[in-house]
Amino acid sequence: MEHVPVLLHECLEGLRIKPNGIYVDGTLGRGGHAREIAKKLDKGRLIAIDRDAVAIEKASESLSEYNNKLTLIHGNFGDLSGLLDENDVEEVDGMLFDLGVSSPQLDDAGRGFSYSCDAPLDMRMDRRDEMTARDAVNRWPEEKLRDVFYKYGEERYARSIARAIVSKREEAPIETTLGLSGVIVSAVPAAARREAQHPSKRCFQALRIAVNDELGSIQRMLDSAPERLNTGGRLCVISFHSLEDRLVKNAFAARVGKCTCPKDFPVCVCNAAPELNVITRKPIIPGAMEVSANPRARSAKLRIAEKL
Repeated sequence: MEHVPVLLHECLEGLRIKPNGIYVDGTLGRGGHAREIAKKLDKGRLIAIDRDAVAIEKASESLSEYNNKLTLIHGNFGDLSGLLDENDVEEVDGMLFDLGVSSPQLDDAGRGFSYSCDAPLDMRMDRRDEMTARDAVNRWPEEKLRDVFYKYGEERYARSIARAIVSKREEAPIETTLGLSGVIVSAVPAAARREAQHPSKRCFQALRIAVNDELGSIQRMLDSAPERLNTGGRLCVISFHSLEDRLVKNAFAARVGKCTCPKDFPVCVCNAAPELNVITRKPIIPGAMEVSANPRARSAKLRIAEKL
Protein backbone atom coordinates (compact mmCIF):
# COMPACT_ATOMS: atom_id res chain seq x y z
CA MET A 1 0.00 0.00 0.00
CA GLU A 2 1.30 3.44 -0.92
CA HIS A 3 2.18 5.58 2.06
CA VAL A 4 0.18 8.80 2.26
CA PRO A 5 1.58 11.35 4.73
CA VAL A 6 -0.85 12.86 7.22
CA LEU A 7 -2.20 16.33 6.33
CA LEU A 8 0.27 16.54 3.43
CA HIS A 9 -1.39 19.38 1.50
CA GLU A 10 -1.94 21.40 4.67
CA CYS A 11 1.70 20.98 5.73
CA LEU A 12 3.08 22.04 2.36
CA GLU A 13 0.77 25.04 2.30
CA GLY A 14 1.70 25.91 5.86
CA LEU A 15 5.45 25.79 5.20
CA ARG A 16 5.19 28.17 2.22
CA ILE A 17 8.23 26.53 0.66
CA LYS A 18 10.73 28.70 -1.21
CA PRO A 19 12.72 26.89 -3.93
CA ASN A 20 16.00 28.17 -2.50
CA GLY A 21 15.11 27.82 1.17
CA ILE A 22 16.44 25.53 3.88
CA TYR A 23 13.93 23.25 5.61
CA VAL A 24 13.85 20.66 8.36
CA ASP A 25 11.73 17.52 8.45
CA GLY A 26 12.32 16.50 12.05
CA THR A 27 10.42 13.22 11.81
CA LEU A 28 11.44 11.58 8.55
CA GLY A 29 9.59 8.26 9.00
CA ARG A 30 8.76 6.78 5.61
CA GLY A 31 9.81 9.98 3.91
CA GLY A 32 6.41 11.00 2.59
CA HIS A 33 6.52 14.60 3.73
CA ALA A 34 10.25 14.84 2.93
CA ARG A 35 9.74 13.72 -0.66
CA GLU A 36 7.11 16.37 -1.33
CA ILE A 37 9.18 19.10 0.29
CA ALA A 38 12.25 18.09 -1.72
CA LYS A 39 10.24 18.20 -4.95
CA LYS A 40 9.57 21.89 -4.37
CA LEU A 41 13.23 22.78 -3.82
CA ASP A 42 15.56 24.01 -6.55
CA LYS A 43 18.83 25.10 -4.97
CA GLY A 44 17.38 24.71 -1.50
CA ARG A 45 18.23 22.13 1.15
CA LEU A 46 16.18 19.70 3.21
CA ILE A 47 17.54 18.39 6.50
CA ALA A 48 15.68 15.20 7.45
CA ILE A 49 16.04 13.84 10.99
CA ASP A 50 14.89 10.58 12.53
CA ARG A 51 15.91 8.76 15.70
CA ASP A 52 15.24 5.40 14.01
CA ALA A 53 18.23 4.13 12.03
CA VAL A 54 15.92 1.99 9.89
CA ALA A 55 14.11 5.11 8.65
CA ILE A 56 17.40 6.77 7.72
CA GLU A 57 18.64 3.66 5.91
CA LYS A 58 15.47 3.23 3.87
CA ALA A 59 15.26 6.93 3.02
CA SER A 60 18.81 6.90 1.68
CA GLU A 61 17.48 4.56 -1.02
CA SER A 62 13.92 5.80 -1.55
CA LEU A 63 14.93 9.47 -1.67
CA SER A 64 18.23 8.97 -3.50
CA GLU A 65 17.06 11.09 -6.46
CA TYR A 66 17.12 14.12 -4.14
CA ASN A 67 20.62 13.51 -2.74
CA ASN A 68 21.86 16.83 -4.10
CA LYS A 69 19.49 18.72 -1.80
CA LEU A 70 18.94 16.25 1.06
CA THR A 71 20.85 15.76 4.30
CA LEU A 72 19.86 12.71 6.39
CA ILE A 73 20.59 12.81 10.12
CA HIS A 74 20.21 9.93 12.59
CA GLY A 75 19.30 11.77 15.76
CA ASN A 76 16.63 12.95 18.17
CA PHE A 77 14.78 16.15 17.21
CA GLY A 78 14.95 17.09 20.87
CA ASP A 79 18.64 17.80 20.14
CA LEU A 80 17.68 20.06 17.23
CA SER A 81 20.11 22.90 17.85
CA GLY A 82 23.06 20.58 18.28
CA LEU A 83 22.20 18.63 15.13
CA LEU A 84 21.94 21.83 13.10
CA ASP A 85 25.23 23.10 14.52
CA GLU A 86 26.95 19.83 13.56
CA ASN A 87 25.77 20.35 9.99
CA ASP A 88 26.78 24.02 9.81
CA VAL A 89 23.20 25.29 9.66
CA GLU A 90 22.41 28.47 11.57
CA GLU A 91 18.80 29.25 10.61
CA VAL A 92 16.18 27.64 8.39
CA ASP A 93 13.06 28.76 6.53
CA GLY A 94 10.68 26.16 7.88
CA MET A 95 10.35 23.09 10.05
CA LEU A 96 7.90 20.19 10.13
CA PHE A 97 7.47 17.73 12.99
CA ASP A 98 5.06 14.78 12.72
CA LEU A 99 5.00 13.54 16.31
CA GLY A 100 4.42 10.11 17.75
CA VAL A 101 5.30 6.60 16.63
CA SER A 102 5.67 6.03 12.89
CA SER A 103 3.67 3.47 10.92
CA PRO A 104 6.72 1.29 10.11
CA GLN A 105 7.51 0.98 13.81
CA LEU A 106 3.94 -0.08 14.58
CA ASP A 107 3.85 -2.47 11.64
CA ASP A 108 7.16 -4.16 12.48
CA ALA A 109 6.10 -6.70 15.10
CA GLY A 110 9.68 -7.26 16.18
CA ARG A 111 9.99 -3.70 17.51
CA GLY A 112 7.64 -4.50 20.38
CA PHE A 113 5.28 -1.54 19.97
CA SER A 114 2.16 -3.65 19.32
CA TYR A 115 0.04 -5.68 21.71
CA SER A 116 -1.36 -7.64 18.75
CA CYS A 117 1.79 -9.65 17.95
CA ASP A 118 4.21 -11.49 20.20
CA ALA A 119 7.67 -9.92 20.34
CA PRO A 120 10.34 -8.96 22.87
CA LEU A 121 9.32 -5.95 24.97
CA ASP A 122 11.45 -3.26 23.34
CA MET A 123 9.60 -0.12 22.12
CA ARG A 124 12.79 1.88 21.54
CA MET A 125 12.55 4.32 18.66
CA ASP A 126 16.34 4.54 18.69
CA ARG A 127 17.94 1.18 19.35
CA ARG A 128 21.07 2.93 20.61
CA ASP A 129 19.12 3.88 23.74
CA GLU A 130 19.63 1.66 26.77
CA MET A 131 16.15 1.74 28.31
CA THR A 132 13.63 -0.75 26.89
CA ALA A 133 10.03 -1.45 27.78
CA ARG A 134 11.21 -4.70 29.35
CA ASP A 135 13.46 -2.73 31.70
CA ALA A 136 10.60 -0.42 32.66
CA VAL A 137 8.07 -3.18 33.27
CA ASN A 138 10.43 -5.30 35.35
CA ARG A 139 12.37 -2.63 37.24
CA TRP A 140 10.18 0.38 37.87
CA PRO A 141 8.43 0.58 41.25
CA GLU A 142 4.69 0.01 41.32
CA GLU A 143 4.06 3.70 42.00
CA LYS A 144 6.02 4.79 38.93
CA LEU A 145 4.23 2.30 36.67
CA ARG A 146 0.89 3.51 38.02
CA ASP A 147 1.79 7.15 37.42
CA VAL A 148 3.06 6.47 33.88
CA PHE A 149 -0.11 4.56 32.92
CA TYR A 150 -2.33 7.26 34.36
CA LYS A 151 -0.42 10.32 33.13
CA TYR A 152 0.58 9.17 29.65
CA GLY A 153 -2.23 6.73 28.91
CA GLU A 154 -5.11 8.19 30.95
CA GLU A 155 -5.66 4.62 32.09
CA ARG A 156 -8.42 4.51 34.70
CA TYR A 157 -7.27 1.10 35.98
CA ALA A 158 -3.64 2.18 36.31
CA ARG A 159 -3.40 1.20 39.96
CA SER A 160 -4.66 -2.37 39.55
CA ILE A 161 -2.61 -2.90 36.37
CA ALA A 162 0.60 -1.72 38.04
CA ARG A 163 -0.11 -3.97 41.02
CA ALA A 164 -0.71 -6.96 38.72
CA ILE A 165 2.55 -6.34 36.83
CA VAL A 166 4.58 -6.23 40.04
CA SER A 167 2.91 -9.42 41.28
CA LYS A 168 3.55 -11.23 38.00
CA ARG A 169 7.19 -10.21 37.72
CA GLU A 170 7.87 -11.60 41.20
CA GLU A 171 7.19 -15.01 39.68
CA ALA A 172 9.27 -14.42 36.54
CA PRO A 173 10.29 -11.43 34.40
CA ILE A 174 7.74 -10.22 31.85
CA GLU A 175 9.59 -10.62 28.55
CA THR A 176 7.15 -10.22 25.68
CA THR A 177 4.39 -7.97 24.37
CA LEU A 178 1.74 -10.68 24.64
CA GLY A 179 2.97 -11.55 28.12
CA LEU A 180 2.48 -7.94 29.23
CA SER A 181 -0.83 -7.64 27.43
CA GLY A 182 -2.09 -10.75 29.20
CA VAL A 183 -1.27 -9.23 32.59
CA ILE A 184 -3.04 -6.00 31.67
CA VAL A 185 -6.16 -7.78 30.43
CA SER A 186 -6.32 -9.88 33.58
CA ALA A 187 -6.11 -6.77 35.77
CA VAL A 188 -9.09 -4.86 34.35
CA PRO A 189 -12.78 -5.56 35.02
CA ALA A 190 -14.69 -7.85 32.67
CA ALA A 191 -16.67 -4.89 31.33
CA ALA A 192 -13.46 -3.15 30.23
CA ARG A 193 -12.41 -6.25 28.30
CA ARG A 194 -15.57 -6.00 26.23
CA GLU A 195 -14.98 -2.39 25.15
CA ALA A 196 -14.17 -1.62 21.52
CA GLN A 197 -10.69 -0.40 22.45
CA HIS A 198 -8.26 -3.14 23.44
CA PRO A 199 -7.52 -3.04 27.20
CA SER A 200 -3.76 -2.85 26.51
CA LYS A 201 -3.83 0.13 24.15
CA ARG A 202 -3.49 2.90 26.72
CA CYS A 203 -0.76 1.19 28.74
CA PHE A 204 1.30 0.35 25.64
CA GLN A 205 1.03 3.98 24.53
CA ALA A 206 2.08 5.17 27.97
CA LEU A 207 5.09 2.84 28.11
CA ARG A 208 6.21 3.90 24.63
CA ILE A 209 6.02 7.58 25.59
CA ALA A 210 7.93 7.02 28.82
CA VAL A 211 10.62 4.70 27.43
CA ASN A 212 11.42 7.13 24.61
CA ASP A 213 10.99 10.30 26.69
CA GLU A 214 8.76 11.54 23.89
CA LEU A 215 7.29 14.50 25.74
CA GLY A 216 10.70 15.62 26.95
CA SER A 217 12.03 15.52 23.39
CA ILE A 218 9.03 17.49 22.13
CA GLN A 219 9.47 20.16 24.79
CA ARG A 220 13.19 20.53 24.04
CA MET A 221 12.41 20.87 20.35
CA LEU A 222 9.73 23.48 20.99
CA ASP A 223 12.12 25.43 23.21
CA SER A 224 14.83 25.61 20.55
CA ALA A 225 13.03 25.57 17.18
CA PRO A 226 11.86 29.22 17.09
CA GLU A 227 15.41 30.50 17.62
CA ARG A 228 16.59 28.55 14.57
CA LEU A 229 13.97 29.99 12.21
CA ASN A 230 14.61 32.88 9.86
CA THR A 231 12.17 35.77 10.07
CA GLY A 232 9.03 34.65 8.27
CA GLY A 233 9.95 30.99 8.72
CA ARG A 234 7.16 28.59 9.60
CA LEU A 235 7.00 25.92 12.31
CA CYS A 236 4.46 23.16 11.59
CA VAL A 237 3.75 20.50 14.21
CA ILE A 238 1.37 17.53 13.89
CA SER A 239 0.33 15.95 17.18
CA PHE A 240 -1.74 12.82 17.79
CA HIS A 241 -2.92 13.02 21.38
CA SER A 242 -3.79 15.66 23.92
CA LEU A 243 -0.48 15.54 25.82
CA GLU A 244 1.47 16.40 22.66
CA ASP A 245 -1.02 18.99 21.45
CA ARG A 246 -1.04 20.76 24.81
CA LEU A 247 2.75 21.14 24.72
CA VAL A 248 2.60 22.62 21.22
CA LYS A 249 -0.30 24.96 22.03
CA ASN A 250 1.37 26.23 25.21
CA ALA A 251 4.77 26.66 23.55
CA PHE A 252 3.26 28.76 20.79
CA ALA A 253 1.20 30.81 23.25
CA ALA A 254 4.27 31.54 25.38
CA ARG A 255 5.93 33.32 22.45
CA VAL A 256 3.13 35.56 21.21
CA GLY A 257 4.23 38.40 23.49
CA LYS A 258 1.19 38.85 25.68
CA CYS A 259 1.68 41.30 28.51
CA THR A 260 2.29 39.58 31.86
CA CYS A 261 1.96 42.70 34.03
CA PRO A 262 -0.68 42.75 36.77
CA LYS A 263 -4.03 44.07 35.54
CA ASP A 264 -3.89 47.09 37.85
CA PHE A 265 -0.61 48.39 36.36
CA PRO A 266 -1.30 51.65 34.48
CA VAL A 267 1.35 50.88 31.81
CA CYS A 268 3.18 47.78 30.60
CA VAL A 269 6.60 47.32 32.18
CA CYS A 270 7.30 43.68 31.21
CA ASN A 271 8.32 44.66 27.67
CA ALA A 272 6.83 41.47 26.31
CA ALA A 273 7.80 41.24 22.63
CA PRO A 274 6.13 38.72 20.34
CA GLU A 275 8.42 36.12 18.76
CA LEU A 276 5.80 34.07 16.94
CA ASN A 277 2.56 34.71 15.13
CA VAL A 278 0.22 31.75 15.56
CA ILE A 279 -1.29 31.04 12.14
CA THR A 280 -3.73 28.36 13.35
CA ARG A 281 -5.98 29.74 16.08
CA LYS A 282 -7.59 26.29 16.05
CA PRO A 283 -5.65 23.21 14.92
CA ILE A 284 -6.16 21.88 11.41
CA ILE A 285 -7.61 18.37 11.39
CA PRO A 286 -7.97 15.80 8.60
CA GLY A 287 -11.15 15.75 6.52
CA ALA A 288 -13.47 12.78 6.25
CA MET A 289 -11.89 11.58 3.01
CA GLU A 290 -8.40 11.48 4.51
CA VAL A 291 -9.57 9.67 7.63
CA SER A 292 -11.40 7.13 5.47
CA ALA A 293 -8.25 6.50 3.43
CA ASN A 294 -5.93 6.55 6.46
CA PRO A 295 -7.64 5.77 9.80
CA ARG A 296 -4.41 6.53 11.70
CA ALA A 297 -4.86 10.17 10.72
CA ARG A 298 -8.08 10.44 12.72
CA SER A 299 -6.57 12.10 15.78
CA ALA A 300 -4.02 14.29 13.97
CA LYS A 301 -3.89 18.02 14.73
CA LEU A 302 -1.69 20.49 12.87
CA ARG A 303 -0.61 23.77 14.45
CA ILE A 304 1.42 26.38 12.58
CA ALA A 305 3.35 29.42 13.79
CA GLU A 306 5.48 32.01 11.98
CA LYS A 307 8.69 33.62 13.23
CA LEU A 308 8.39 37.41 13.58
